[in-house]
Amino acid sequence: MRDCFCTINLDQEEVYRTQVVEKSLSPFFSEEFYFEIPRTFQYLSFYVYDKNVLQRDLRIGKVAIKKEDLCNHSGKETWFSLQPVDSNSEVQGKVHLELKLNELITENGTVCQQLVVHIKACHGLPLINGQSCDPYATVSLVGPSRNDQKKTKVKKKTSNPQFNEIFYFEVTRSSSYTRKSQFQVEEEDIEKLEIRIDLWNNGNLVQDVFLGEIKVPVNVLRTDSSHQAWYLLQPRDNGNKSSKTDDLGSLRLNICYTEDCVLPSEYYGPLKTLLLKSPDVQPISASAAYILSEICRDKNDAVLPLVRLLLHHDKLVPFATAVAELDLKDTQDANTIFRGNSLATRCLDEMMKIVGGHYLKVTLKPILDEICDSSKSCEIDPIKLKEGDNVENNKENLRYYVDKLFNTIVKSSMSCPTLMCDIFYSLRQMATQRFPNDPHVQYSAVSSFVFLRFFAVAVVSPHTFHLRPHHPDAQTIRTLTLISKTIQTLGTWGSLSKSKSSFKETFMCEFFKMFQEEGYIIAVKKFLDEISSTETKESSGTSEPVHLKEGEMYKRAQGRTRIGKKNFKKRWFCLTSRELTYHKQPGKDAIYTIPVKNILAVEKLEESSFNKKNMFQVIHTEKPLYVQANNCVEANEWIDVLCRVSRCNQNRLSFYHPSAYINGNWLCCQETSENTLGCKPCTAGVPADIQIDIDEDRETERIYSLFTLSLLKLQKMEEACGTIAVYQGPQKEPDDYSNFVIEDSVTTFKTIQQIKSIIEKLDEPHEKYRKKRSSSAKYGSKENPIVGKAS
Repeated sequence: MRDCFCTINLDQEEVYRTQVVEKSLSPFFSEEFYFEIPRTFQYLSFYVYDKNVLQRDLRIGKVAIKKEDLCNHSGKETWFSLQPVDSNSEVQGKVHLELKLNELITENGTVCQQLVVHIKACHGLPLINGQSCDPYATVSLVGPSRNDQKKTKVKKKTSNPQFNEIFYFEVTRSSSYTRKSQFQVEEEDIEKLEIRIDLWNNGNLVQDVFLGEIKVPVNVLRTDSSHQAWYLLQPRDNGNKSSKTDDLGSLRLNICYTEDCVLPSEYYGPLKTLLLKSPDVQPISASAAYILSEICRDKNDAVLPLVRLLLHHDKLVPFATAVAELDLKDTQDANTIFRGNSLATRCLDEMMKIVGGHYLKVTLKPILDEICDSSKSCEIDPIKLKEGDNVENNKENLRYYVDKLFNTIVKSSMSCPTLMCDIFYSLRQMATQRFPNDPHVQYSAVSSFVFLRFFAVAVVSPHTFHLRPHHPDAQTIRTLTLISKTIQTLGTWGSLSKSKSSFKETFMCEFFKMFQEEGYIIAVKKFLDEISSTETKESSGTSEPVHLKEGEMYKRAQGRTRIGKKNFKKRWFCLTSRELTYHKQPGKDAIYTIPVKNILAVEKLEESSFNKKNMFQVIHTEKPLYVQANNCVEANEWIDVLCRVSRCNQNRLSFYHPSAYINGNWLCCQETSENTLGCKPCTAGVPADIQIDIDEDRETERIYSLFTLSLLKLQKMEEACGTIAVYQGPQKEPDDYSNFVIEDSVTTFKTIQQIKSIIEKLDEPHEKYRKKRSSSAKYGSKENPIVGKAS
């Protein structure tokens, strides 16, 4: 048995790590990770590891998917065979090369050729053990009977070395060669010769690590005496064919990869206007937003951009209310209200994730920290008890946590976001109208969201909601699962006023008897009353600072001149809408605080400043703060959220220094004064609404893409509307349109016509961009390097 975990990597850079599944040869992770891709990459890779406490974790195998192949797997659940991992397959980056053929006349008057190989630079070499490598290159001229090899100097601590070294090789002519008036290269002389460039990481005291190779046939010079291009490094086939890959097992993945080309804002006006009219369309099923959810293969694809766009324009409450009302028409039993996976429930789930993050932090985080940091056993299943466990003590521990969490939740109504309260109020009113004879339905309509889909989910997976920095261990996950089950049952039991619990397990039924008291029912109802009332809350906003992001990073010590590893210390960073702070450990007092209003700019820092990747700088009224994130995704997220929160600051800079101020001068422009105006324009755009992180053009582009992908279904829906409008007979099994919700065929038809017209107009600029993009990057340029043959 093994203790397994999995990582997600952009090339060789790890951007996510799952929890460890202990003692299993078939681990089930069931984890999702959504991230923006901040840089170019060749492979999206997944590594499976065997956790080792004393030694380095063992890499069992990997799945590497080329960027251009990602779209083939997008949206599909697939088993991938694990491939062996060795240094010869761990390749990324590109090489800039120039080849020339010179004609030389020797001392005895004969003519020979000289091959000039200029290795200029490399770009994007991998990290070695998390650090930039010490690369060098070997340059070889290889033929049937020759292997001449030369070597460059070692470049220290860089993934983008500038070699600029020239090597000369003599190319021998055949004896039949006769001098010609015009210099030409004869094919038989060079047909079997090739230049091979091997990149290596200098291991100093340990073995050098292979970084990749390229092979360029010398006959590329057949028509021209000079050849210059960028080449992608390739892996070396080093006996991997004999490896039994079947023995490594396989990994099941569901990858959703999207690449959006976002046009200028003016292109999206008509589509945005049509979508934002959706809440006012009667019936709601004839609106553009509803039609999108009907034709998408996966409703979730449509829900996220729709919710974000409607939320940004304060249109979500009327839209969610309208689709929830449609849901209620199909609900026959009050006990199953909002329990399905409909458009309404998905919209509300996404809304609560977006606007409820701060509410979860102020409500649950302190108690979850206590649970995760203590090692109290709460196991009450007799089958799972460990030797020496006392079930009565465990019950008391579990009851203590449940009570503490429950009391915190039911007293938290004043922290509940206004938007959530507004929607809960609407749900409550509609549920009462739908089931007028059920006095409890007004509560279950709200509890099915706030307890089942919000608090209970956040308790069982705190890392997903950024309530904890890391995955809890197996024992803590079990404790959180038991607490979550009890909390959600308390919420529904209190709201439905049932005398019996709905637990299948006998031990949970026994444990729940502790909570079958009137006091719990009264507390739940009072809480649900408060969060579904429009009177107890202010119209918008909260005076409390909103928690935006936190995590562990490295920062350079302030005010020192010596450079070195000791200057960088690990700290816990926390950003709210008011201030950026860092601490020695989570929960400890802040060592240093920067008020958000004092931030003048947030920009990337050039790697050359400290020979470290993923660095950025927070420029404020004192010295710049230099920070190193753990990976490129994290660095991008921090820069993005810091830019957004400080974008409206009055004294923002227009120019900045892309490098650090070290030893009395700026490394970028060599100016000696620390207060010199920056030498590069800042990247941040114009002031924008920072209340919610939404780029409405991008969300509209996503929706356009979804309409484009689903045009066939849109066409079928249009035909179904026509069929319904024309056909007057009895509707027996209408196969053509039974899968669609069409309440008003005429209005729905009109909306579909509008959608099609807008999509056609948007197709033109997209097609122009695609053509321009395909023709702009020349093959062999840095943006479009040559993919050489592997060994």
